[in-house]
Amino acid sequence: MADELGHLPRRPGRILLATRWSLQGLRAAWLHESSFRLEVYLFAVLAPLGLWLGASAIERVLLLGSCLLVLGIELLNSAIEAVIERYGDEPHALAGRAKDMGSAAVFVLMLNVVLTWGLILGPRLS
Repeated sequence: MADELGHLPRRPGRILLATRWSLQGLRAAWLHESSFRLEVYLFAVLAPLGLWLGASAIERVLLLGSCLLVLGIELLNSAIEAVIERYGDEPHALAGRAKDMGSAAVFVLMLNVVLTWGLILGPRLS
């Protein structure tokens, strides 16, 4: 978060505040978003597999990074949904479109996980 002058945090105290806000966001996602919890559980299973099955550092980064991207986009999707819910629960075309697009972003990155894991590990299975 930018400080009152619009600059990024530069002092250790500001960096610690930014870290605290990030951890609060992770906690909120864990407590309020079942999709996020499910994706964390999947990451907990896939991360050790990716570290074990990756033949090189690049493969390991791709296998784990593709999963981390899903978590990051799920956080953004949840933030979009929270802002929309803040303004009411009555149906609105733009609100529905924003929620659908956020969900689609998560879906595209899940396809990326399948594609990445398949292209890296698939040839070894055949």
